[in-house]
Amino acid sequence: MRLSRATLPQVPDAIAAPRERPEGKIGIVHFGPGAFHRAHQATYIDDLLARDPDWGIAAVSLRSAGTVEALAAQDGLYTLAVRDAEPAMRIIGAHKRFLGPDDQAEVAALLADPDVRLVTMTVTEKGYCLQADGTLDMTHADIVHDLAGEPPRSIVGWLVAGLAARRAAGVAPVVAMPCDNLASNGRKLHAALVAFAAARDADLAAWIAETVRVPSTMVDSITPASDATLLTDVANAIGLDDDAPVQREAFVQWVIEDVGADAITALGSVGATLTQDVASYERAKLRILNGAHSTLAYIGLLRGAMSVAEAMADGPLAAFVAAMIQQDIAPMLTPVPGFDLDAYAAAILTRFRNPAIVHRLDQIAQDGSQKLPYRLGDTLVANRQAGRMPAHVVRALGGWVAFLMARARTDTTIVDPAADTLLSIAREQDVAAVVDALIAAGHLVPSAIAADTEVRTEIAAAATAAGSADWPRFFA
Repeated sequence: MRLSRATLPQVPDAIAAPRERPEGKIGIVHFGPGAFHRAHQATYIDDLLARDPDWGIAAVSLRSAGTVEALAAQDGLYTLAVRDAEPAMRIIGAHKRFLGPDDQAEVAALLADPDVRLVTMTVTEKGYCLQADGTLDMTHADIVHDLAGEPPRSIVGWLVAGLAARRAAGVAPVVAMPCDNLASNGRKLHAALVAFAAARDADLAAWIAETVRVPSTMVDSITPASDATLLTDVANAIGLDDDAPVQREAFVQWVIEDVGADAITALGSVGATLTQDVASYERAKLRILNGAHSTLAYIGLLRGAMSVAEAMADGPLAAFVAAMIQQDIAPMLTPVPGFDLDAYAAAILTRFRNPAIVHRLDQIAQDGSQKLPYRLGDTLVANRQAGRMPAHVVRALGGWVAFLMARARTDTTIVDPAADTLLSIAREQDVAAVVDALIAAGHLVPSAIAADTEVRTEIAAAATAAGSADWPRFFA
């Protein structure tokens, strides 16, 4: 039998579940109900619903109906498996409505609904249709489509449409909260909303600029993709089939800019960290955790590892990443009172070694052209501006170049919005030429140091060593 409201009583009592909870209202619309959202933000909301039933989530998938259909078939219930030294399972019941690409009218109605006070999203960095400088790409196909007056395709288009409807009806605006690891994500989304609105209605743009709150956030919890092993483990534990389980480590963190909204206060009551300085948490996470993750992914794959734990079992690679954090990344981070960077970095390396988490490197390696500017590029710029050459960071970027060239040689797919360009460049046999072309295309180093010939030389040398498996030279 399948997990659902009807079968929930069959779940063993030892497994936490929303067994007696009033129906309540929809208070949150979430775009992108993938595994991370369901393993992370939805667990906070599930805790909140135990206190206040009016914060239910409407799950919206703009591209594919698969996830929302699986959730709907189970009345929104699914299992969260915590994979750590002390494993645990829990049934989450935070989602109340399930909308796919064909449910545009219902999505529009929800965004205008006065009961909805918060709109969150996990749509990946590319989902915001931003240019490399963080501003809205007015030439992006989805933005062009949405500005033409068609039913929206982009998250920016949907949010502006919802805000316009609320303004016209005299309803207070929602709080729009991005939950993707994008530097200054709230500020960038707010600016994108204003820019989009300005292209259609100057008064609407001014209203959004003045009244709509878009807090920046930082989210963290290692969340491997669901697999057959997870489905089997969950079925054995709960005694029911579950087609939508998720898994993550025990560690979970949600840092939110405190903009004073009741939705933000409510999330703070269930464990979210409210602060006026999200940027410091964000920089530490993006540069230490995500920078190390990407480094492990590209170099680990070149060395034959398949998961983060396997890569961390590779002594030279683990030592390289630890040294990169200590020597290149941490010195460029501003100290934050009460935030111990050394302890944070040590905890991250311990989390990476967790054998209960099978976090695939090929999953982490996706969308490198979008992620690396924030994960490694910002650290590179900070070091060069301080007159330092971050040897480990430039070698990590060389590892990405070698990864691209290896994929090009074997005609292996690269999952990246710039995949065609990357593969075309990487087919060149001369490593230095590949490095130059990637920089010229804006994909390897930030524009601020694109003319730095010393950096180019160091990256090319590292890519040559990694591409030829000359690991003693690469790690030296």
